[in-house]
Amino acid sequence: MENQWRSILGSAGFYVTMAVCLLVVGVSGYFLLFDDKETPVQETELPAADAAAAAPAPEIEEPEEPPVVEAISPEPVTEAKPAMPEVEIDDTPVFAEAPRLTVSPLQGEVVTAFSVDALVYNPTLEDWRTHDGVDISAELGTSVLAACSGTVAAVTEDALMGATVTIDHDGGYQTTYANLQATPAVEAGDSVSAGQIIGAVGATAAAEAAQGPHLHFSVTRDGDVVDPDEFLNG
Repeated sequence: MENQWRSILGSAGFYVTMAVCLLVVGVSGYFLLFDDKETPVQETELPAADAAAAAPAPEIEEPEEPPVVEAISPEPVTEAKPAMPEVEIDDTPVFAEAPRLTVSPLQGEVVTAFSVDALVYNPTLEDWRTHDGVDISAELGTSVLAACSGTVAAVTEDALMGATVTIDHDGGYQTTYANLQATPAVEAGDSVSAGQIIGAVGATAAAEAAQGPHLHFSVTRDGDVVDPDEFLNG
């Protein structure tokens, strides 16, 4: 038996067999030793450009939109203007008046002048009073003329001023002829022209009998007493 082992060990096959066994044992040991260990991963630095590209892009927060504020336009301020005063327009047609032709109703001496601002003495009534006309002295029967064209308004017998003729004229004027003879030459409603005979000087005015024969001539405009001289020469 011992001789058999020696022959096996002395042969070349024995050594080959031993080598194979050792190799198997070595390989098995290597795998057993390194299988349980993690293979280290070598970190490789990337270039800066590649690193930037590889890095995830940072999230960019979008700016919040400002709240929309509705612009309110200020209302225009209108300055209050003072109201214009209402002007009444008189649309009454205006007609040009023809020049007024006047004549003196009687030529003679003025014995009592026109006076409404001061009292004058009346010799017939023997008192002081105003005098709304003029007394023109003349002989009985002297013609009395219409001082201006117009229409006879009235022919009367006044208790104080005697026979009287009143004539209406344009412009609101009215002339009165008193102390005439009893029967004047015109009647109410007659149209007369300037200088036309309307009567004659008389002595019928009881309130002025002391002055003798004369014409009492007076003028009014719209009812207001007017100086006869202004009417005749105005």
